[in-house]
Amino acid sequence: MQKVYSVSQINTYIKNMFAQDFVLRRISIRGEVSNCKYHNSGHIYFSLKDAFGTIACVMYASARRGLAFRLSDGQQVIADGSVGVYERDGKYQLYVSQIRREGAGELYERFLALKQTLEEMGMFAQEYKKPIPPYVRRLGVVTAPTGAAIRDIINISRRRNPGIQIILYPAKVQGEGAAGSIADGLETLDRMGLDVIIAGRGGGSIEDLWAFNEETVARAIFNCRTPVISAVGHETDTTIADFAADLRAPTPSAAAELAVTDVGQVLALLEEDRRRLTEAVRRRAESARMHLDQYRMRLQYAGPMQRVRDQRQRAIDLEEAFGRRMDELLQDRRRRMALYIERMRGSSPLEKLAQGYACVTDDSGKRISSVRQVQEGDQIDIYVADGRIRAGVTARTFADPDAGP
Repeated sequence: MQKVYSVSQINTYIKNMFAQDFVLRRISIRGEVSNCKYHNSGHIYFSLKDAFGTIACVMYASARRGLAFRLSDGQQVIADGSVGVYERDGKYQLYVSQIRREGAGELYERFLALKQTLEEMGMFAQEYKKPIPPYVRRLGVVTAPTGAAIRDIINISRRRNPGIQIILYPAKVQGEGAAGSIADGLETLDRMGLDVIIAGRGGGSIEDLWAFNEETVARAIFNCRTPVISAVGHETDTTIADFAADLRAPTPSAAAELAVTDVGQVLALLEEDRRRLTEAVRRRAESARMHLDQYRMRLQYAGPMQRVRDQRQRAIDLEEAFGRRMDELLQDRRRRMALYIERMRGSSPLEKLAQGYACVTDDSGKRISSVRQVQEGDQIDIYVADGRIRAGVTARTFADPDAGP
């Protein structure tokens, strides 16, 4: 009876066959990159194709450290790795350990070797990196005198700071003698005491950018006392000069933005600081004025002059109170005096006389109140309101006839 195998058994068997094949364990494949995808995990998934076929490829994140450029569709590359089987899907693929661009394999090997050598010498160490000054007034540029790089640097720098001084060293940036020309430019500008130096050029192939991968240029950058910004190629291009420089810019335009502070933003910040400072001074002045007013009020209330005024006012208040009390007492006395006067007036003989009554006395001045006290012929004095009347008694008449004389 024929033996039947499971899918996983067949996939495992085929995987073992691939693993035992000496050629497939270490192989280099040339092709065009397609369907390139960078996964969130850091892995790169892509395909290599030619005119007659396609092979799936994967480059794990752990192997990406050896990738000196960003992989993208359409690039002609040579991928080193091993061919294996992914058992779950039953598909074979190339597990890539290293990628180099087609035609640049030897240059790339030189790049990696020089990078490792200079790194071991400490030329890329972070402690040797010089900070970029925040406000650059004199900018040096080492690049070709013609081309987009210098135009971009000049335009962006002067737009950000119209008063900046730009000194260009026209260097050869490609071909034979380019590395020496760049190194000479760095040394020349470094002796001029500038604030920052930008060394770079526009994009190109690895051959075009190779002058910035020479040890001569790296040592010139490292030996500069002036901070150096490298600006070589496009964002995906990486050179030895980028590692040796104090700061790497992805493009010449970005280098100008990193080197030259935007004066407009600085003026806006200064205006904002001035406004905030003015407001802070105003608040402090108002607070100080408020405290001064409080101290002045306290001094007025607690000072000797205020106490004298308080005592003087108190004396005035007491004097007024005393006067009011005296007036009240006098009014009370006047009222009582008026009552006494009215009472005395009712019992006063003068008041009686004024009302028509009279007072009668004998010759001795004794008041006569009865007809029995006089005899006919006696002389009497009659006192009225305005004087005295001398009269004689001619007759007597009793009010009560029965009483008799």
